[in-house]
Amino acid sequence: MLQRSHFIFTCKPESHAHLYSWLAGLAQNGDLRTVTMRIKDAKGHWEEHTYRYANAVPLVESQGALKVNWCEVTITGKHRKTPCHNAWITDWKISDDNVAGIVATGRCRWKIENENNNTLKTKGYHLEHNFGHGKKHLSSLLAAMNMLALLTHTFLAYCDDAYRLIRAKLPTRKTFFEHIRALMHYIHFASWEAMMDFMMRGLEIGPYAPQEA
Repeated sequence: MLQRSHFIFTCKPESHAHLYSWLAGLAQNGDLRTVTMRIKDAKGHWEEHTYRYANAVPLVESQGALKVNWCEVTITGKHRKTPCHNAWITDWKISDDNVAGIVATGRCRWKIENENNNTLKTKGYHLEHNFGHGKKHLSSLLAAMNMLALLTHTFLAYCDDAYRLIRAKLPTRKTFFEHIRALMHYIHFASWEAMMDFMMRGLEIGPYAPQEA
């Protein structure tokens, strides 16, 4: 059974010149809707979010071109050196009530790319390393294990106090992995907890932090 899927995609002027020429005309005529909100960011800083949007704008210059709904956000605040700006297209009809939610969803795509995909590629998981295909499914199996490792470490960051202390002490994920790799070459630990305890003792943190006189 065919099911309709919605979309929210980044939309930049350099890649969608015709669409932005339409938007320029709408702006000149005062037909772009603007909504401004004052919002606290994750660190408690007040920011001003200014949204602009338009519905049913042609995506490309051709007869019968797909019409999309466009929105953008400009974020300013005293803690920001420069404003943050981005724009998206979607098939969801945009209104004053839902524009902030659509923008938040669009920004999550970048968050997923940066905090998951980029981490797997550059922070010690070696996702782009060529594992070889093996005779059957070795490459996909090792890629799945990489993703499972990141999921496990993300879970530990929320639920394991010892892991959080050790990760805070060691500067990068790569350093953390190097410590574990070296330890497991020479020492057998009965459990994950035993290894975390050993590392806290060596790093003098948690229950092994030096007591103040």
